[in-house]
Amino acid sequence: MKISELLSDEAILTELGERVARSRIDLQLTQAEAAAQAGISKRTLERIESGASAQSSSLIRILRVLDLLPRLERMFPETGPGPMELLRHKGKARQRASTRGHSERPEGAWTWDDDQ
Repeated sequence: MKISELLSDEAILTELGERVARSRIDLQLTQAEAAAQAGISKRTLERIESGASAQSSSLIRILRVLDLLPRLERMFPETGPGPMELLRHKGKARQRASTRGHSERPEGAWTWDDDQ
């Protein structure tokens, strides 16, 4: 299944779990072996593979054992300010997002009847 924004959170977790399981099986690792190498409980790995919610650190440990961490780099590449942005801010990278220069309620935006 292709992961898309149309899927529910639960469906995405299930798909990720299935992919983790397939990768583990491709490496000829049992759940117990993979969990031991990752330093997590077998039950935690079972939960991840079944699509249940888990701590990010547990998922990272499993991805490390399955040699899938480089894929995270492709998924979330390091970003930085572009050359024009650096010039605009005198060589300093922005530390926070600014508010948009729009009014609080764009014209034609939907409102409750009692807001008028």
